Amino acid sequence: MNRISCWMIVISGLLPLITHAQEQKKKADRRRHLYFSWGYNGDRYTRTDIHIVQPTFHNDYTFSDIKAQDHKGWDEQFFEKPITVPQYNYRLGWWFNEEKNLGFEINFDHTKFIVSQGQEAHLTGTLNGEKIDTVLNFSTPGFSYFLNNGANFFCLNIVKRLKLVENKKGSLRLDLLGKAGAGPVVPHVQDILFGESNHPHFQIGGWDAGVEAGIKFTFFKYVYLEYTNKLDYARYSGLRVYFGTANQAFGTYEMVLNIGINFRLGKRG
Repeated sequence: MNRISCWMIVISGLLPLITHAQEQKKKADRRRHLYFSWGYNGDRYTRTDIHIVQPTFHNDYTFSDIKAQDHKGWDEQFFEKPITVPQYNYRLGWWFNEEKNLGFEINFDHTKFIVSQGQEAHLTGTLNGEKIDTVLNFSTPGFSYFLNNGANFFCLNIVKRLKLVENKKGSLRLDLLGKAGAGPVVPHVQDILFGESNHPHFQIGGWDAGVEAGIKFTFFKYVYLEYTNKLDYARYSGLRVYFGTANQAFGTYEMVLNIGINFRLGKRG
């Protein structure tokens, strides 16, 4: 066997080891690509039915086709309030496959759902053990219903990234983003029904699912701005009201603007 043949055997034996080492290095590097962002949102809601059950009072009634609004907060004396008072959102993510531009993201939106005061509400069902079908004015002090400390959507998202343009140094980059996921809702429930108020509280109160799309502009490699539009469907159940529970569901159109940072844990490779 000549030297060339020997070297060919050695190289062919080493190639799988080299390829495996390179793949492991890429995987190790991918595990370090993380990001975090913080920002604020504005929301619009579909109309909703609010179903109330209060067994103690023999009540089982529904407010139908109720209109609600958000309360942005960031458009009212923003610098005089804590940053968590307005409708905020954060994302914490990990690019687990850089080659396919796939990521996993913890996605939280602090959105405020407030039943619009003064509207005429159609009320049907059973009230004090008797059938009822009437229209009443949904207004303070007799009636109010809101998730003003948050309707609070929590999603575990899969994220897909598509690069549009990048400069030669890689310091500036523009991407398209698509996201989809689901998770629990953690509302803060506060209401007055027929003059009786509940004890305001947070609770895990159902689930939501959403899709999100937008653009991400990265500059200096590590800092970025992200603007997205999101559609979310949330179903709330077992929300504690005065001596009873409430159930409802609604859709949300959400506009989100975040500023974030890309970072790595540990050293490359």
